[in-house]
Amino acid sequence: MSWGPDTKGLRAGWERTLEQEHSEAIFPTSSFSFRSAAEAAARFAGDEPGNIYSRFTNPTVRAFEKRLAAMEGGEAAIGMASGMAAILAVCMGLLRAGDHVLCSLGVFGTTASLFDKHLSRFGISTDFIAPADTKAWAAAVRPQTRLFFLETPSNPLTEIADIRALADLAHQSDALLVVDNCFCTPALQRPLELGADLVTHSATKYLDGQGRCVGGAVVGDAKTLDSQIFPFLRTAGPSMSPFNAWVFLKGLETLNLRMRAHSEAAMQLAEWLVEQPAVKRVFYPGLADHPQRALAARQQSGFGGIVSFEVEGGREAAWRVIDQTEMLSITANLGDVRTTITHPASTTHGRLSPQQREAMGIGEGLVRISVGLEDQADIQADLARGFAGIRG
Repeated sequence: MSWGPDTKGLRAGWERTLEQEHSEAIFPTSSFSFRSAAEAAARFAGDEPGNIYSRFTNPTVRAFEKRLAAMEGGEAAIGMASGMAAILAVCMGLLRAGDHVLCSLGVFGTTASLFDKHLSRFGISTDFIAPADTKAWAAAVRPQTRLFFLETPSNPLTEIADIRALADLAHQSDALLVVDNCFCTPALQRPLELGADLVTHSATKYLDGQGRCVGGAVVGDAKTLDSQIFPFLRTAGPSMSPFNAWVFLKGLETLNLRMRAHSEAAMQLAEWLVEQPAVKRVFYPGLADHPQRALAARQQSGFGGIVSFEVEGGREAAWRVIDQTEMLSITANLGDVRTTITHPASTTHGRLSPQQREAMGIGEGLVRISVGLEDQADIQADLARGFAGIRG
């Protein structure tokens, strides 16, 4: 059955139980019983499908996986305990000592730390490349390069990488391309259709949409997931809980509607910010002066809900803007229906060195907004209070 994207978000992935429930059931159980010792042995050996233990088989988690895979256009998905657990599972499943990774400069600070500080301890080296500089990616490839990893749009400057060009380059180099699709979600961008091999998500963000639960996922072809990613999940156990999976299923039901609304609100806010005297520069792919606007328009169906801007006066001024707001939530989380505001240099990217932040273009005067669904006039009025705090 061929369904449209809105229908997939509402109906894909769930098969009713004998109770014929209309909303998806939650299976909060640690394990599953078997009809016989032979059935148990067959399931543990993989000779017979069925549930075994909720660390790696659970009906509610499976429903979330199937729905997300349908929305991303992938064959399969694996739910994880967090977005970082999903990225770690990809790396542990695909890489070994001696391998080389190309990672975009514009990534979440913890993602950069995973590659730079932790995987390096196990003999995996990483070079960080500007997301939009495809020629630099090509020049950095080595015989040992096994993985390209990128976020597009990037966090927090919303730089856009050419997914198709990097997919072609990765495949010419016998490497895989992994795209973190957290900022756009499948509602606005489907990297697999552009040639990416795997997609990762922090389900904590837009997939949930209301800041309720932590979770992550990997989406891609069934062979790669089953043979290389799933064995790590089964053994190491960075598992998604059934309750969280149920919450994410509810989030996916409204994802397409929310992402369109977030994009519209962010565009309005970005255009308003451009006119504010206290703002030096606004970073949003929908603005006419964004260097990759045309690329974003080609590979995305909307520009997303993240807007960053820079103010004069460095950290002191940025903190004053943030602290003078009254309605916006001061939190590093994003993708919420409520607008959030943070200072990347001291929060999301605070564990990076000053040199790393400088290479990423993250200055002390940078503020990141995840634009929510409140009345636009109220968001603007709250930020205006913040800008008044600079002048004061």
